[in-house]
Amino acid sequence: MRENELSGLMLDWYDDNARQLPWRVPPLEGKQGKKAEPYFVWLSEVMLQQTTVAAVKDYFRKFTSRWPTVHALAAAEDAAVMAAWAGLGYYARARNLLKCARIVADQHQGSFPQTEAELIHLPGIGPYTAAAIAAIAFDHPATVVDGNVERVMARMFDVATPLPSAKRALAIHAATLTPAKRPGDYAQAVMDIGATICSVKSPQCGICPWQHDCTAAANGVQEKRPVRLPKPKKPTRYGIAYVAQRSDGAVLLERRPDSGLLGGMLGWPGSDWGDDPQNTPPFVANWTQLSGEVRHTFTHFHLRLSVHVTDVEHGVNPHRGAFVAASEFRSSDLPTLMRKVLVLSQKAAS
Repeated sequence: MRENELSGLMLDWYDDNARQLPWRVPPLEGKQGKKAEPYFVWLSEVMLQQTTVAAVKDYFRKFTSRWPTVHALAAAEDAAVMAAWAGLGYYARARNLLKCARIVADQHQGSFPQTEAELIHLPGIGPYTAAAIAAIAFDHPATVVDGNVERVMARMFDVATPLPSAKRALAIHAATLTPAKRPGDYAQAVMDIGATICSVKSPQCGICPWQHDCTAAANGVQEKRPVRLPKPKKPTRYGIAYVAQRSDGAVLLERRPDSGLLGGMLGWPGSDWGDDPQNTPPFVANWTQLSGEVRHTFTHFHLRLSVHVTDVEHGVNPHRGAFVAASEFRSSDLPTLMRKVLVLSQKAAS
């Protein structure tokens, strides 16, 4: 079947089966002339980097309710944006989000560049995100390739080369099928197919619009595609978190450096993370190590934290962090790891 016929089948499927997402223009409304809001497309695509649609929906609604335009986001305080991002993970995205919003607001008068070549120079925008914004927001025939699209292409063309070595070949296959007409809807259609039908396990080939043209399905190997090399075992690192509460309920927090993991986020003072963390509390006190530990997994390693707690009176001057009044402390402002530490300390106190 010719490429334009395949893309036509995909678009027909999308017209009837598109997922309803808060940042998306439904296909019927798109046909009637409604355009995607570039700010919404950009914001959603940054949030969706290495994060599921289910996890992003509420965050997207929260951000667009509080900062409905790129100008509003650009004018926001860093701490407010980092707090609103807390729990979504990969916090460098939030820092780049602010940098990008301010460049668009200040240097582009609030209008996002329309081409991949221009978009890719903005902070936090790589090849995939640039292509997605160009296609979905501006209807440019850009080839959008995420993990879902790679899986669909690996099956469609029965690509046996393991990932990541197969990435270039899969992108070339995807480019051959990208239509000039409705490229944004087509990109979203293939991503929807990968998320809902051509899933990692038990793909539902019987209801796929490309079922009769899928080479891997014809060869009976669709569940074996794409091929992935075994992942290396993640190392485990160790650390200490210090939870101090004052008699008036204030708690000791510090903002982590902008660079590195959890950069720019609020958290409990702690040791370095490694094989043999040193006990370096933020002030001299009668610290008690809790039984149990906090476990958390980052992209490249597992982390196990022991938690040390203490209660103190007024007058303590920590050399790290600052006490935050109980009335101003919101656990929702903490990243997931730091919330786990809080939960363990609260259980021990109850």
